[in-house]
Amino acid sequence: MSSAQPQGTLFGHPKGLFLLFTTELWERFSYYAMRGILVFYLTAEVSQSGLGWTAADALSLYGTFTALVYLTPLLGGWVADNYLGQRKTIMIGGALMAIGQFLIAAPHSWVPGHEITVFYLGLGSLILGNGLFKPNISTMVGDLYQEGDHRRDGAFTIFYMGINVGAALAGFVVAWAYTKFGYEMVVDGETVFVENWQAGFAAAGVGMVVSLIIQFLFAKKYLGDIGTIPAAKLSAAQSQTQSKEPLTKVERDRIKTIMVLGLFTIIFWAGFEQAGGLMNLFTNEFTDRSTTGWFSDFLVWLTGYAEVPTTWFQSLNAMFIVIFAPVVASIWVRLGKNEPNSPVKFALGLVLLAIGYLFMIGAVLEMGGDATAKSSMWWLVGAYFFHTMGELCLSPIGLSMVTKLAPLRIMSLMMGAWFLFIAAANKIGGIVGSFIGHGGAKEEQLANAMGIFAGIAITSVAAGVILYFMADKLVDWMHGAEDKGHHVEESKEELVQKQA
Repeated sequence: MSSAQPQGTLFGHPKGLFLLFTTELWERFSYYAMRGILVFYLTAEVSQSGLGWTAADALSLYGTFTALVYLTPLLGGWVADNYLGQRKTIMIGGALMAIGQFLIAAPHSWVPGHEITVFYLGLGSLILGNGLFKPNISTMVGDLYQEGDHRRDGAFTIFYMGINVGAALAGFVVAWAYTKFGYEMVVDGETVFVENWQAGFAAAGVGMVVSLIIQFLFAKKYLGDIGTIPAAKLSAAQSQTQSKEPLTKVERDRIKTIMVLGLFTIIFWAGFEQAGGLMNLFTNEFTDRSTTGWFSDFLVWLTGYAEVPTTWFQSLNAMFIVIFAPVVASIWVRLGKNEPNSPVKFALGLVLLAIGYLFMIGAVLEMGGDATAKSSMWWLVGAYFFHTMGELCLSPIGLSMVTKLAPLRIMSLMMGAWFLFIAAANKIGGIVGSFIGHGGAKEEQLANAMGIFAGIAITSVAAGVILYFMADKLVDWMHGAEDKGHHVEESKEELVQKQA
């Protein structure tokens, strides 16, 4: 938020936008590469360079990790705003994330007897580093433009593409790393291939280092003074003139709307975030990923095996977003006055999530209770498609609603509360996924997965129906922020802050 603006444009936008685009692309690559293999590393046998945890314990930790990822940005934003400025905070956060990735990537032979300690040190560094990095990179995108600059929305669209390109790339590259550097070993008289999870984490670390190098080399040239001065210093005079007043009835009603939608947000993200946990395990254990023909030959050349790597499915969500986000946006525009309001969009998102889980139920039913059978991978493709459609209906609305409805004097507090909802959703999602069982028989795990998928689907539909019938009342509580047939205009910046 500096008065000194960077020089130079590219495709009609400041060159600094493309610097931040590239920085965020590689940071998101690093995060999603690590997230995609975390559960596999935890559940792999100790003799195969894993930690030997049960699926339930691994999914529980996964939920805790992703919950903290949404809590620590509150700290990162406060540090940047009050002490360091965004640029320094991003560099420190990025360095911590790179250190965390390489700590987890350390071969067990390097730290005999201390594997768990090193793992937790790495995970803690990742969580803290993410908190410092996450809230500040997208803020600097907005600071590239003056108030009222019509290019701002387009800028966040470009930046948002960087997020999803990085996420999509992660699944493919990390799969190449852990298969290319994997090895064969004899277990109980049989030769088995052991994925090198440490190589995957190292690839994620390299991505983070690339992000840091790009930011270090080009920030001064393309960002000028943006992000160097803490926001609190720039707004101190304005803050001193603001007087504290009690909340009005309108403000209280709008806060109630935020709280109610927050509760439904928990249900959606608790189901959606099974993607990196339970659905990831299901893909690995119960899905037929074999291929034939030229694609099989390509996989053998790339990875050494004719199976689709599990982490490739983690890239489907990001790919679907890149492809279909403009389509969904154009649908809302074409609907005009018939465009549904925000609570109805939330409800639609929940129903689409449930439809996605119908595909997962179909995958289990195809196996007929036989854990040695494999379900078609197309069930997963369908599930990820509908989950992404649900995300596109719900995710752009959340932070937008907070910024439109929260009283200005408690905006930061309400934003923090919204992040708490998402953090709670991730932890609850981990607990729900852990119901698959603590190392039981595969048949038991398959039956438990069926119950979890069905439970999430039923809960999501019920929540969507309830929210649909509450929609008019919630719009009334908004007191003019939007009407019953048309939602508030969503900000690309808010969408990016949720996805980043």
